[in-house]
Amino acid sequence: MQITEIKVHLMDEERLKAFVSVTFDNCFAVRNMKVVEGQNGLMLCMPSRKTADETHKDLAHPITQEFRRYLEEHILQAYYKELGKREQLVAANQTFVR
Repeated sequence: MQITEIKVHLMDEERLKAFVSVTFDNCFAVRNMKVVEGQNGLMLCMPSRKTADETHKDLAHPITQEFRRYLEEHILQAYYKELGKREQLVAANQTFVR
C-alpha cells in the first residue's frame, strides 16, 4: 500500500499542530489524523472517537510498527513542507507590507 496524497491543514493551537488526510493507492482515504506536540516531540495520532466512558478509541490504525514508521515519516515530511510554505508566505507578506 502506497501513500498517493497527503493533505495537511495547519492549526494554531498549543499542542495540536495539524489535521491530516491521507489517500492510499488513489482509492482509500483516512481523514482526521493529527500531528500533536508530545513530550518527546511531534507525533502522529490516529483518528478516534470518544466512548461512553470518556476514553478515546482509534477508528483506524497501523497494524505493524514498520507501516506506522512509514506513515509517520511521510506525514511529518508533508507537515514540515506545509509549515515551510506558511513561513515563506508570512515572510513575503511582511516584506510586502513594509
